[in-house]
Amino acid sequence: MPQYLFWFFATIMLIGGLAVVSFKNPVASAISVVTCFLGLAGLFIGLSAFFVGIIQILVYAGAVMVLFLFIIMLLDIRAEKARNLSWLATAGGVGLVAFFTIQLVGVLGEPLPNQQAPPLDPETMAAAAENFREDTRIAQSLGEGGLPDVHLIGHKLFTEYNLPLQILGVLLLVATVGVVVLSKRQPERES
Repeated sequence: MPQYLFWFFATIMLIGGLAVVSFKNPVASAISVVTCFLGLAGLFIGLSAFFVGIIQILVYAGAVMVLFLFIIMLLDIRAEKARNLSWLATAGGVGLVAFFTIQLVGVLGEPLPNQQAPPLDPETMAAAAENFREDTRIAQSLGEGGLPDVHLIGHKLFTEYNLPLQILGVLLLVATVGVVVLSKRQPERES
């Protein structure tokens, strides 16, 4: 990834992150999170992790943020009223920003070694193909010397991590139903 593209997407992420905590309107903050997700997707694509970058846009910027906006609008959350901040909270925030800035400068100041992924060994890939049934795309692709990353992710997700995936789906469903129930409550009227 060219360095100017890295700085472009990193700047988009930083601006989006600052806007999330700066805006008082929750809908504007949610839209800023989408901007941050798009910058992160650009960084993933620049690192040749195309699948992760596209999934970042589809899942997080698409589905999850639509769900957040749906919940925010259902609850009818108003913009937060201005309040007085204590000097202790302000000093703590400034101290944290200074600490993370020093850490960031220290990390970015070090030259990074030119790291390259090792070449894929065809014999090792053929041996890995033996772990899968011969008629699957994973085994075919590994036998041909290719790396079927999307198929491997899907296989891992729906075999070893199937239960956490189902629990997460139920959790999101319960949260959405809870928001609908909370938003439908009528305030009690005085007689």
